[in-house]
This record gives sequence, structure tokens and C-alpha cells, in this order.
Amino acid sequence: MESDLIRAEILAIGDELLIGQTINTNAAWLGEQLNAIGIRIGRSVVISDQRQEIVSALNEASGRAQIIIMTGGLGPTKDDITKHTLCEYFNTELQINEEALARITEFFSRRGLPMLETNRMQAALPASCEVIHNHRGTACGMWFERNGSIYISMPGVPFEMHGMMEDEVFPKLAQFFKRPVIRHRTVLTTGVGESFLADQLKEWEHMLEARNIALAYLPSPGQVKLRMSSYSEAGRDVQADFAECEQELHRLVGEHIYGYDKDTLQSVVGHMLRDDKATLSVAESCTGGTLSRFITSVPGSSDYFQGGVIAYQNEIKERILGVSPSLIETYHVMSEQVAIAMAHGARTAFHSTWAIATTGVAGPGGGTETHPVGQICIAVAGPNGAVAATLRLGKRRENNMDMAAQAGLNLLRKEILKQKADF
Repeated sequence: MESDLIRAEILAIGDELLIGQTINTNAAWLGEQLNAIGIRIGRSVVISDQRQEIVSALNEASGRAQIIIMTGGLGPTKDDITKHTLCEYFNTELQINEEALARITEFFSRRGLPMLETNRMQAALPASCEVIHNHRGTACGMWFERNGSIYISMPGVPFEMHGMMEDEVFPKLAQFFKRPVIRHRTVLTTGVGESFLADQLKEWEHMLEARNIALAYLPSPGQVKLRMSSYSEAGRDVQADFAECEQELHRLVGEHIYGYDKDTLQSVVGHMLRDDKATLSVAESCTGGTLSRFITSVPGSSDYFQGGVIAYQNEIKERILGVSPSLIETYHVMSEQVAIAMAHGARTAFHSTWAIATTGVAGPGGGTETHPVGQICIAVAGPNGAVAATLRLGKRRENNMDMAAQAGLNLLRKEILKQKADF
């Protein structure tokens, strides 16, 4: 099924990437963009700014891939050695490219800046390469061809690299290779573990195999993504295959599915609230504003989000949210009963249709035998009353806060769906 795929490898050059000073966002962007035009990434490697490392990586990649894309190491300083190494690798030499020099000269002139000799030398490029012009900066890209493979060297600055790839490289690759059609469909689930899904979907996976659709489980805190991938020749109705498979998937685990592809739980819930002309407020204790951050990360969330209270202390729960001191004394502050009272209090205070509340022990300390670290209660209050649930998570504070916020949003999603079904 994959023998006809065009394979590419990404070589990111830079010590700053290896020591964690800079995050390699270029590889993620290139992977997404190349996949969309039918080019499969077989490997992505980060290497240091050393001649022997670059040469070794090029030798290895050339035996596996038809396209090798390098990013980084093209600046004006002495530690940027990529051009010199490529000259050696392709048995050529640097020479001033007059068109590139004119562009660089104009770049500095337009900004009223002096052009130094180091800047001028950025127009010195391997004689055997085809120049990829940079309209957003001064470092040119380079395109080499050898033994049926393409070698592309690009600057590491994301803004510049994106523009060069979109303007020149992607169109050129599309002409150079006959590419298969690659399609992905990602189904997003939450509130269920990867192992449970895998057990429930054994027969469904056979259905995918019969249609030449590959499946990947992509777990992360609080959710599991199910990515279906099809690699086929043009003309095949892949979308119909995906639709049929999704229909069966909904029959099996539909209650855990909240969205598709680039959806987020907060954006899905936001659409539901907006469609219903409903509003939302929150009362957070152990999540400390994480839930509010999730909600407000969605553009336009002011259409439905009223606000929230971070009620860390009991006094705030009692005075601002109206939680009864006797309720806290009877059931403990980290209980479903108190979470429900907090949700009702937020709903009243903000005059909202719905409210979500969280209380518990985020960790890593502060737990007791009866209320251990990672035990978090969430509640949702709405027009027809309130529901609550208790989570038993691990000891990682940030993970616990994120997962509790997601669980609160998912509980709200389910309650909205239930209300629609009852109606």
C-alpha cells in the first residue's frame, strides 16, 4: 500500500535545538504541509552545527528518502557552516549570486541599515544549486538534485522558511513528483483510556484494514485521538470509506467522541453553548484558573462565558459562592456535595445557564488517606439540577489540573446533549 509513496526526511540543524533552547516547530509544520501534498515523512532528525554530523546525516538520508529537507545553519555568522558543508558534499564552490546580492542590498536599503561584509556574503551560494529566494529575510535557500533525489536547504527562522516553502518549494515539488493521495481523518475521544478503546475496537480495525485504511492511537492526558489514514491513487472515494467507518465507530464508542481533526473540547462546547444561546460560568478551586483558560482560549468565547471565581479558600467558597459551612464540615471541602454547591453558587452569582465547579487535591502534596493526591471532584449545574463525578488521577500537578478542566468540560458536553435528548 505504501510502496509508491514519496518519502522525505527532515534534518534540523542547530545546537540550540539539541539543548532545548529553541523548540523545533519547523519539523511539525513541514510534516503537516508535506503530508497534505502527498509526501510522507519517514524520519525527522536534529543534528548539531558540525560538518561531520551534517555529512553523516545526508549520507544516511539519501539512502532512504527521495526528498531531504534541511533547516537552519544559514545565517551570516561563522558558526553557520551549512553552505560550506554542502559545497563539499556536492563538489562545488561558493560564488556570489548577483540576483541574491541585489535582493539583500535592497533589503538593507529599504530599512535604512548599513550592509556589512557578513551580510554581503549571504549572497555567496553553491554554484551548482538552484537558488530559493527569501522575500522575508536575507538567507537564501538552496535546491540540489542528485541521483533522482532532491536536497533542499532552508533557513531556520520559521516565518522565512514558511514563506519560501509555500512560494517556491511546494509548487516545484508538486511538478517534480507524481504523488499519491494522502487523506487523514482524526476522531477525538475523551473520558476513556487507550486500552479500553483498543479492546472495544478490535473488529472495527478489521473493517479499516479491508479498506486499506491505517489506524493510529494517539493518547495524551485526558483524551485519545484515533487517526485514520488512507494512501491511494487519485480518483478513489476515500471520504465515503471514512464516513462508513465513522458511522460504525459511533455505534461502538459514540458517547466518548467529542469532535474531529483540529477540534478542541472547549471549542466544541463553545459551539454548543452558542447554538443554544446559553451562557457559562465556573467556580474553580484546585484547577486554579485552568478551566477558565481553556474556555477563553476559544476566539469569541465572550459570546457565552460570563466569568468565574477561583475559590481557593473555604471563606471564598462560603462568602462568594454561598457554600454552607456545615456542608463543608459534614462532607469535606473536597467532595462532590461541595462541588455541586460551588456550581450552583457560580450559576447564581453570574446568572448563567450552566456552571462548572472543581475541588480536590492537585498535588503533589496535600493529600490524606481519605482524600489522596489526584482525587478531584467536578460538578455541572444547569437548568435541570446538577451532576457530579470524582476523578482519581496521578500526582503530577499540571496534568491533574488540565485533566480536571477537560473532565469538567466533557461533563458539561454530556449534560447539554442529555438535555437536548430529553427535550
